[in-house]
Amino acid sequence: MDSNSLVFFLISLFLGGFLGAGVYYFWTGRQRKSSEPTREATVLLERIEKVFKVVMAEGYFTEIYNYEQNKDYWHLFNDKKKALVIAKAKVLVGYNFAKMRFRFEGEDRKMVIEFFPEPEVLSMDTDYKFYDIEQGWINRFQSDDYTNILTEAKQTMNEKAMQSDLPRIANNQVQFMMYQLAASMNWKIDMQLPEANKKMLDAFSNYRDVEANIDPLLPPEEKK
Repeated sequence: MDSNSLVFFLISLFLGGFLGAGVYYFWTGRQRKSSEPTREATVLLERIEKVFKVVMAEGYFTEIYNYEQNKDYWHLFNDKKKALVIAKAKVLVGYNFAKMRFRFEGEDRKMVIEFFPEPEVLSMDTDYKFYDIEQGWINRFQSDDYTNILTEAKQTMNEKAMQSDLPRIANNQVQFMMYQLAASMNWKIDMQLPEANKKMLDAFSNYRDVEANIDPLLPPEEKK
């Protein structure tokens, strides 16, 4: 092999290696980029409203929600799907003062309240986790099923929050705040409420006694 052939061979080998390395890094780079998930979010502000809502109590709840559905196919076999949902929530209970009706009597420095709203859940911050998900051969979970489960679990949490002592705590807190604030400005508060409104507020003024039936700890043979 003469010198010209040797030079040509070396140049061809160098260019081939360079092009091969370029193709390799280009291809692996594309694979790395294609394996990364793409994220895109669109946030639309629909409207802004002025509110006069005051939080008076907050509670923390844990809910264990069992979902189970059986479907009978032509009376030949049952297909069952089920899921266990554990939900944790921070519930804020307070008042929407935009619902309150009142008037001022300036000469007597008196605020007359003609209607006072009931406490309500103002906000609920929830965290859900699904466990023990089982699906049938045909009766399988769809996206709507998960949405319905979360909606039902949230509704149950809302009901339990309103059945707890949170509304009573909020009621006591708001009355203490209002009377203290009025007294600090040398004003008076006069509750001139309809009878139904009075009964509603009275129901939220009394705390329920905790009722619990405790089974004694006995050996299994003595429980029978």
